[in-house]
Amino acid sequence: MLKTFIQLLGDDAPIFRRYVAMALVYGLLCGLTITTQVPVLSHLLGGDRGAALQWLSVFLLAVLGCWALRRRLDKAGVAVGVALLQGGRQRLGEHVARLPIGWFDPQNTARLSHLLSQGMMAVAQLPAHVFTPVLCGITTPLVMVVALFMLQWQMGLIALLALPLLAAAFWLSSRLGRNTDQAFQHSSAAASQRMIEFAQAQSVLRAFNGAGSARFLQQAIEQQHESGTRLIHLSTAAVVLNLWLVQAVFAALLIAAALWLDGQLGSGLDQGSLIALVVALVLVNRFIDPLQDVAGYGETLRGVAVQLQAVREVLAAAPLAQASPGQAPRDASVELFDVGFRYDPQRPAVVQGVSLRVEPGSMTALVGASGSGKTTLMRLIARFFDVQEGSVRVGGVDVRQMSEEQLAGQISQIFQDNYLFQGSIGDNIRLGKPGASDDEVLDAVRQAGVEEIIARLPQGLATPVGEGGARLSGGERQRISIARALIKNAPILLVDEATAALDAQNQAAIAATLARLRGRCTLIVIAHQLSTVEMADQVLVLDQGRICEQGSHQQLAARQGVYAHYLAQRRAAKGWRIAQPSRTDS
Repeated sequence: MLKTFIQLLGDDAPIFRRYVAMALVYGLLCGLTITTQVPVLSHLLGGDRGAALQWLSVFLLAVLGCWALRRRLDKAGVAVGVALLQGGRQRLGEHVARLPIGWFDPQNTARLSHLLSQGMMAVAQLPAHVFTPVLCGITTPLVMVVALFMLQWQMGLIALLALPLLAAAFWLSSRLGRNTDQAFQHSSAAASQRMIEFAQAQSVLRAFNGAGSARFLQQAIEQQHESGTRLIHLSTAAVVLNLWLVQAVFAALLIAAALWLDGQLGSGLDQGSLIALVVALVLVNRFIDPLQDVAGYGETLRGVAVQLQAVREVLAAAPLAQASPGQAPRDASVELFDVGFRYDPQRPAVVQGVSLRVEPGSMTALVGASGSGKTTLMRLIARFFDVQEGSVRVGGVDVRQMSEEQLAGQISQIFQDNYLFQGSIGDNIRLGKPGASDDEVLDAVRQAGVEEIIARLPQGLATPVGEGGARLSGGERQRISIARALIKNAPILLVDEATAALDAQNQAAIAATLARLRGRCTLIVIAHQLSTVEMADQVLVLDQGRICEQGSHQQLAARQGVYAHYLAQRRAAKGWRIAQPSRTDS
């Protein structure tokens, strides 16, 4: 647990180490302060008030020292928590940003969202509110065991043997509840995901009465309630059991004291022995207090340990390997050599045996049925994943031998599923080129057909788009994402069905933009519009992850193969019209 905690702190780890050292010193000082009560009580019960007052002065000074150190310790604990919140999330984000896109399935996304919100807050509270009493509860009894040995060795031996037994019992109860705690965290993440889904999809839900999603949300909440109830019952039982064990140690110490006293009464009990026994009983009572704190915080530590386990699993996910220094590409060509890839090792390959070459400045269209591997091929070129077989080369260099910056500088992308970040339209376009001038932004706006959008909005480019672009329509979001890709002006442009959400007018505008880009950059396009496919230098027809046909539009159309069949379907669909009712029908 501490290893993951330190890993999250990163460069701030020395702050935590100083805090832990200070907490251990504080625990030792508390133990020594409590043991100063031994001479105070011994001299007081023996009638030596002068010596008792001297030791009482030492005790008071030690208490003041503990108070001053505790103030510094609390501030140090808060500083560690703040450092964790400031840097821990950043480090998680930097790690996650290097993970393959395939890692971001719904389960991992929900777990990450829950972890970055509730999980990190729980972990950040550890130093200030949990670690201090627990570390003191471990070190303070050790000092008191030494004092008990000096006063009454039998009681000291029992106290010493009790510590590892209690530690084993606390560890066992923690292990028994870990699976239940993990189940609760997973159900909480699932419930959070369903709540977000329910809030974001209100338009769809109301169109279909919302019964299905409301049922899913209710099921997720009920599952969270059930797992939470099991966790509460188990946690309560564990806390009670731990406290009983601590009290059992206390009872064993009292029994040992009673047996020793009974043995001494038969042979005559001197005053010194009686005073030592009374003082030892006082120490026994103080010996139990910090152990009860540890027992009480055991469940809290276990819950946070589950959060840190989730952090460890995220950090253990292997990012894409980065070459340093990377090899610079020599041109804007794209080549695939016998590429094979599958998302799941237990399922068939999505892409298999694909080899192709796209010349610099040329345009290539990918055509095929849904699920044929077109989008996966695009993602492999952009290195969203690493291929399991063969290689992908950009500019003659394997993408695995290029640095992230080099590959990103070569490729710009227009996605099928567009996303806008919260901010203005201009902010989202400038993401493609943060230092772009106003003229460059306006040029991208014209090319992507965004002029009409900003012309009718009062704030123009400064119009907020909302979370995920919620204030704009799907077609408007797509056009802005296209402008964002165009302003980057990368040598290679990957276009994944860019006109899918646009009307006929804007489809024509984007097709004209692609035509202007021919020769200026390497274009690889997934498109279903015949006008876009026809202008490509080469057309690749994919079927079940393989290239079944390859050539120009004219060549493939003349073969009467898969592509010709595709053309026939598109032309039939294009010529389809809704028949107008005749007067006799009315």
